Amino acid sequence: MKIALIGATGFVGSNILNELANRNHEITAIVRNPKTGSNANWIAADIFDTDVLAEILKGNDIVISAYNPGWTNPNIYEDFIKGSKSIQQAVKKSGVKRFITIGGAGSLFVAPNLQAVDTPDFPKEYHAGATAARDYLNILKEEIELDWAFFSPAFEMHQGITTGRTGNYRLGLENPVFDENQRSMLSGEDLAIVITDEAENPKHHQIRFTAAY
Repeated sequence: MKIALIGATGFVGSNILNELANRNHEITAIVRNPKTGSNANWIAADIFDTDVLAEILKGNDIVISAYNPGWTNPNIYEDFIKGSKSIQQAVKKSGVKRFITIGGAGSLFVAPNLQAVDTPDFPKEYHAGATAARDYLNILKEEIELDWAFFSPAFEMHQGITTGRTGNYRLGLENPVFDENQRSMLSGEDLAIVITDEAENPKHHQIRFTAAY
């Protein structure tokens, strides 16, 4: 498949890039500061320039967005919403119909009508970014032209998880997936497997989904 990957140098994006490359997909890696390498066609682009981004995306079978303006960005809320909306519009202008975007876990429901981001124990340092991802999901739910899917990672999904690439995961939709120890956890490598599996064999259409061990 011809796959455009936005945000290919971040923690999530770099893991997805490696998994896509391992499965021999033709990848266009769209980043702010391109690297070099034979595993992708690297292109520098400003995701806020919707028209230019649309031209880059043309001709791909699917667009995967791992865009994140940075957890330490003081304007993370505004930049996440603006950037995500720009990417969404660029995908529509490009003519590509399939769109997978990675958001946050904060919008998962931990109780009826209660999302994780609204609980007292939710980490304050992630609140703005998680709220932005939740609000963008509500925007994306109004999208009827694209065959989109929004992925919410497990609550524990960071570089400190050392399980590596196991290929094991369980899927969910609106609620977090917990293991027998009531932990919602997934490695970056296995997140990449989830996203690549979804790209190759679509199961989620105009809906949010999640995964964990």
